[in-house]
Amino acid sequence: MSSGFEKLVTEAESADVSGWDFSWLDGRATEQRPSWGYQRLLSARLGTVAAALDIQTGGGEVLAAAERFPPTMAATESWPPNVALATQRLHPLGVVVVADPDEPPLPFADSSFDLVTSRHPVTVWWDEIARVLRPGGTYLAQHVGPESLRELYEFFLGPQPSAPHRRHPELESRGAEAAGLEIKTLRAERPRVEFFDIGAVIYFLRKVIWIVPGFTVERYRRQLRDLHEQISRDGTFVAHSSRTLIEAQLPPR
Repeated sequence: MSSGFEKLVTEAESADVSGWDFSWLDGRATEQRPSWGYQRLLSARLGTVAAALDIQTGGGEVLAAAERFPPTMAATESWPPNVALATQRLHPLGVVVVADPDEPPLPFADSSFDLVTSRHPVTVWWDEIARVLRPGGTYLAQHVGPESLRELYEFFLGPQPSAPHRRHPELESRGAEAAGLEIKTLRAERPRVEFFDIGAVIYFLRKVIWIVPGFTVERYRRQLRDLHEQISRDGTFVAHSSRTLIEAQLPPR
């Protein structure tokens, strides 16, 4: 048991966690996709506009999978390793990648885009989204909702108080409307997530750093060993993510 644990720990600690590609977890963890199919919605919508912007594009993995792009296609990203990955991946597809500090203002003129998109943004600046949209333009995004993976972070941090969350769909709706946007679609789901070995948990927590802030193997070795024993006994550790689909339109003039 101990040697198996240490082997999995070493493997996960040495894995590259740059970018937003989770293929390292293939066969080691699964996550149900929300029923609306964000990738499909994004791809279909990009083919109908003249200019689009993808905010916080990560390594460009989601955007790059689109079937076609509008004549003007831009993406922003703040984390330097992801900027490099996104540039390498998206430039050959004709997408302009802009390094952006992820704080207002967005580095674009007013009324620049017909469509603004984002998948799992860390921050959402509604006023800026409204500013760069053309009249009649749309914001289409999949956000991480409240208490995503609560079962996982409470395993490490203990019971956490429930409090109003800035990503609650109702609060996000109010923020969008306060910026002058009209909500067209607002849907929330809690897909099932499973981890099949402790290496998958370590890799995930190293990559998605806000789930357990300050996570390191040494800091949480006791909890990791307990979770390893639980997975060895049960075959899996189950949690639930939280996802919100939001579509908001800037009213036409």
